[in-house]
Amino acid sequence: MEAPRVLWILSCAFIASALGSRLKTPALPIQPEREPMISKGLSGCSFGGRFYSLEDTWHPDLGEPFGVMHCVMCHCEPQRSRRGKVFGKVSCRNMKQDCPDPTCDDPVLLPGHCCKTCPKGNSGRKEAESLFEFFQEKDDDLHKSYNDRSYISSEENSDRDSAADFVAVLTGVTDSWLPSSSGVARARFTLARTSLTFSITFQRMNRPSLITFLDSEGNTAFEFRVPQADTDMICGVWKNLPKSHLRQLEAEQLRVSMTTADNKKEEIQGKIIKHRALFAETFSAILTSDEVHSGMGGIAMLTLSDTENNLHFILILQGLVPHGSSSVKVPVRVKLLYRQHLLREIQANISADDSDFAEVLADLNSRELFWLSRGQLQISVETEGQNSRQISGYISGKRSCDTLQSVMSSGSALTPGKTGGVGSAVFTLHHNGSLDFQVLVAGLSSAVVGMTIEMKPRRRSKRSVLYDITADFSATEERGSGRALGSCGRVEARHIHMLLQNELFINIATAEQQESELRGQIRMLPYNGLDARQTELPVPLAGQFVSPTVRTGAAGHAWVSVDEQCHLHYEIVVNGLSKSEDTSVSAHLHGLAEIGEMDDSSTNHKRLLTGFYGQQAQGVLKDISVELLRHLDKGTAYIQVSTKMNPRGEIRGRIHVPNSCELGSRGEVVEEAEFDDLVFVRDPAELRKDPHTCFFEGEHHAHGSQWTPQYNTCFTCTCQKKTVICDPVICPALSCPHTIQPEDQCCPICDEKKESKQTTAAEKVEGDPEGCYFEGDQKMHAPGTTWHPFVPPFGYIKCAVCTCKGSTGEVHCEKLTCPPLTCSRPIRRNPSDCCKECPAEDTPPLEDDEMMQADGTRHCKFGNNYYQNSEHWHPRVPLVGEMKCITCWCDHGVTKCQKKQCPLLSCSNPIRREGKCCPECIEDFMEKEEMAKMVEKKKNWRH
Repeated sequence: MEAPRVLWILSCAFIASALGSRLKTPALPIQPEREPMISKGLSGCSFGGRFYSLEDTWHPDLGEPFGVMHCVMCHCEPQRSRRGKVFGKVSCRNMKQDCPDPTCDDPVLLPGHCCKTCPKGNSGRKEAESLFEFFQEKDDDLHKSYNDRSYISSEENSDRDSAADFVAVLTGVTDSWLPSSSGVARARFTLARTSLTFSITFQRMNRPSLITFLDSEGNTAFEFRVPQADTDMICGVWKNLPKSHLRQLEAEQLRVSMTTADNKKEEIQGKIIKHRALFAETFSAILTSDEVHSGMGGIAMLTLSDTENNLHFILILQGLVPHGSSSVKVPVRVKLLYRQHLLREIQANISADDSDFAEVLADLNSRELFWLSRGQLQISVETEGQNSRQISGYISGKRSCDTLQSVMSSGSALTPGKTGGVGSAVFTLHHNGSLDFQVLVAGLSSAVVGMTIEMKPRRRSKRSVLYDITADFSATEERGSGRALGSCGRVEARHIHMLLQNELFINIATAEQQESELRGQIRMLPYNGLDARQTELPVPLAGQFVSPTVRTGAAGHAWVSVDEQCHLHYEIVVNGLSKSEDTSVSAHLHGLAEIGEMDDSSTNHKRLLTGFYGQQAQGVLKDISVELLRHLDKGTAYIQVSTKMNPRGEIRGRIHVPNSCELGSRGEVVEEAEFDDLVFVRDPAELRKDPHTCFFEGEHHAHGSQWTPQYNTCFTCTCQKKTVICDPVICPALSCPHTIQPEDQCCPICDEKKESKQTTAAEKVEGDPEGCYFEGDQKMHAPGTTWHPFVPPFGYIKCAVCTCKGSTGEVHCEKLTCPPLTCSRPIRRNPSDCCKECPAEDTPPLEDDEMMQADGTRHCKFGNNYYQNSEHWHPRVPLVGEMKCITCWCDHGVTKCQKKQCPLLSCSNPIRREGKCCPECIEDFMEKEEMAKMVEKKKNWRH
């Protein structure tokens, strides 16, 4: 606890001027997030090691012992520079004056709240919330037909509620400086939280190189560089949408543009809109024109009725009707064709203002359904009259970047069981209606005798088997394991519709469980930016892989990849975990091959994977050790899911991710701007114009930045308002008799005997192989090294020295003690000097404008106040006031602070009363209130 307190003291000058309407520096050592969400190139605010989008609001976290300031609200306000560039500025205010007056006599302050509220019996009781939402099959549901949507997982429906779908039709731009294009594209977007994923297919143009999102004013909001590939599918994600762009997206004010980089550089563009048909769509078509550079195009979204062979469709058309006659109705003919033979025809009227319309093709016959399933039906739209215009396209199953997959578990079998086995399947639907599958099973109790794709059973005794793929299965040498690889070449249109509506299942029968040992729903897993799903098979997770093995009804699979920055991306899907039994689920990544019984000794090699939503977990690990990356490369790492019933692991799988990350994970280098304006990223041209920029060794450096100079790597330089200050690395004092100077290090080290070296090396690996991470400069420091702490934007604090404790990995900082002085008016010779000295002549002392005092043990400086040794006080924080629950004291020149220790409470609804530092149980509070009232009544009786 000593290091955080000293760090806090080092930053105490932040208190005086921070957290105002114009925040220039962090007010206190803001507690950084574990994974700072810093995104290069985005407009926003950097605050406390975390990136906030424009118009985000948050409560600042001042770290220990202060914690989160619930009565202070910070806001990332959008600003625009003279050059029109949008950036963010942080402003904070106290919300306490906005609190409403409580209506009761005895209001209470709930933990984590700013305003007092009236106690309400059991209102504070939190309901038990599971991290997973599970579908539990009920007997009374078995009589329902296959198209009854209540059979589908409730988790799937919750996903639909939390996401929003958008679509855009992209056609040639006639008013652009680029040549108009004959290309047409269909873009589908899904907004989940603040990430916008997109799947784009295109025709009649080469593969685009750049996708640009434009805001309501036509400015570039986001750019996506399209990776090279040989397909007509583009998958991408726009992460961390600012709130202003989210509002424009909802208001249908955003546009998307695609450009090619070839010799015929061309552009197509379209408006992003919401559409009601996206949820039910199972077939689609892109409509193009035979005319060159016509600017015409469209899309068709189609779906089958649940019970009838009726084909519903909605057309979105662009350019078919000239814009000059916006409100004039133009008659069109919609035709359904097979090899240029007319099958159906519908007449309608459209205008340039309203070119969308919906219709139904009723009672498709068996031949039409067959051609629909094979992608051989063509839909055509043409205007009537002399100058008729036409666009057309072939209908096929809906295509997207989403993944058709299934996790099969014994808990989801027709007769639920607990075998600890797993099944994992991935499917690919092609234009011609063929369905490729790859299925892997492991940990089964006996040999596989059946593998089928089915509908929901009509009755328990009557299964609805659609496709038997048992012949494609081959067992492996390991007992109870095997895989199937093949294709269903004659998938019916009805079954394609059900497949894309998540209404089909895959069933595994074995010799001991001849009806069903494993079963899973085939679900469309929405694309989230993890490209590994496009090229790799998931890793199966099973109870049989846990040590010791667990007989569970759950199973899962996971995709894992390592990117160029050596960050680990993961996505986990589980099935069969019972909601009633397991109320907490977590996933861990283990970096040792000999994990064994998962006892407490393995906690050093355990990393918590966060981000579970429903039956899925996804996220990124950015700070991975070299050791763990090596295990991933060798295939000696594991992903494990633990539950309340099995805290040492319920399902697990071995993962192999080849990588060449010899130096561990690397974060992106982001230059942060001057704190006066909190502009997150500095443009090099603007950096040169900044009057506070430093020019050193041929490069410009922003005010407050630090770097290692080229002339000597044993120095560290910092820019302080056009002035470069370079300091040598402070080497630790060595107590050993013999030292050596390594060529690749700045400081000498002890030259001890071989046995002693081996012991030290073993302790080093066992303790902390990476050294210490210091929050001030956000760097790793080798064990045993010593340095002056760096506190942005003030630079290095010369009056303190920090040391990395190699045995524990902790940073220990202490203030330098200056020698006692006999003169009455000491001075500081240079502003960068730590200690004052007596002047040679009787000269007045320099103005004390340093952030720290180091004049012996006479007093401590906290903010703008001085305190005598052993003096105690409550610190004051701007916008909050006096922190009565925190006590600081002066200990021989060092300020130390501590928060009052509160007892642990057993109740589920604690409250905090005004003027009290610790929460208390509402039951105890009510009891005390009743006792106080009884005592008061007795006093009145006596009188």
